[in-house]
Amino acid sequence: MHQLTMMEDRMGMTITSGNIVIQKDTSNLIGISIGGGAPLCPCLYIVQIFDNTPVALDGTLQAGDELVAVNGASVKGKTKVEVAKMIQSCDSQVSINYNKLHADPKQGRTLDIALKKVKHRLVEGMGSTTADALGLSRAILCNDALVQRLMMLKRTENFYRGLVTHAKATLHAFYDLTQIYKVFGDAFAAIGVREPQPRASEAFRQFGEQHRQMEKFGVIMLKTLKPILSDLGTYLNKAIPDTRLTISKYADAKFEYLSYCLKVKELDDEEQSCAALQEPLYRVETGNYEYRLILRCRQEARARFAKLRSDVLVKLELLDNKHVQDVVWQLHKFAAGLAKYYANTRDLLSTVTLFPVEVDLSHSAFQYKSTGPQTLTDLSDDVEEYEPEEKQNINEELLIDTSNFPENSTDNT
Repeated sequence: MHQLTMMEDRMGMTITSGNIVIQKDTSNLIGISIGGGAPLCPCLYIVQIFDNTPVALDGTLQAGDELVAVNGASVKGKTKVEVAKMIQSCDSQVSINYNKLHADPKQGRTLDIALKKVKHRLVEGMGSTTADALGLSRAILCNDALVQRLMMLKRTENFYRGLVTHAKATLHAFYDLTQIYKVFGDAFAAIGVREPQPRASEAFRQFGEQHRQMEKFGVIMLKTLKPILSDLGTYLNKAIPDTRLTISKYADAKFEYLSYCLKVKELDDEEQSCAALQEPLYRVETGNYEYRLILRCRQEARARFAKLRSDVLVKLELLDNKHVQDVVWQLHKFAAGLAKYYANTRDLLSTVTLFPVEVDLSHSAFQYKSTGPQTLTDLSDDVEEYEPEEKQNINEELLIDTSNFPENSTDNT
């Protein structure tokens, strides 16, 4: 009965044997991490293959494959540390016998993985503090530069949306202005037709024609600038949504990869807790095929995630370059169209600087009543009223009392 419990439970998966020779890198490594082994697991298997390493570049070995022998020496009953030392002790190359695990990724997409994907989608829009408070465990990508790029894309989309809205409002306002010019032109032309004076009639006619020309200049300007809205709308309504579609696919692959990472972490914690309590774990004692299946699914999910991530980065880079080049050209074209319109209007209005309107006026039209003379008259009256009194005072001061003089006085000189 004990022998039956120790038999491998492959969960319907098959294996095939093979041999591969790997050339080591300058660090004397082949680029794999090993799991399982004595004393708990009868199998030694590959947990992870690191990027840009000899094993990754070869592409034969995958996560979950079992290691059988190193340079012809069996690894049965050895620990993972001992097997790592066996690989490191080789000179420049190492020969590995392996059992290839043929796993169906659909078998690993369980309900648990689906719920983990949903949880990661929910946590994506939360802060870390909120997620911790809710007790939501999750896997995250450290130093993910793509998050900043996605934020820049959102800001760029808002910028283009505001730019298109403002440009539309400006062109609508110019269209309303041109219609006002047309109404003014028709009104001045009608006045010129009814004006009996020839010079005034001609002046009104010319002024009305100028407004009609301004209306035509405005229509030409609107026809020139209208394609700019289409170009900006193409960037806003086609280029950005296409990038967002790629981002949504990338996000789905990202959440799937993070779900498998979280599942692997949970299985590792389960193994450690059982080992600490010295309790047997069925899946470990029977070859740990469930864990190896998740490892394979994680590797394939990581490959899809890396490919979509690369596509998103390329599209964001192209979109950013188009944004930098296109928005400058479109704004320059918009400003040039407005400048040409204003220049034509200025040249049109500068041809006639006099507006000869004849008006019948009476001879007394420019004679105004003034209070100035009245003020001067009143002032002279005041002077005249003051002068007698002043003269009287002066005469009174000059009077000499002669009563004390003798009647017959002579000059004795």
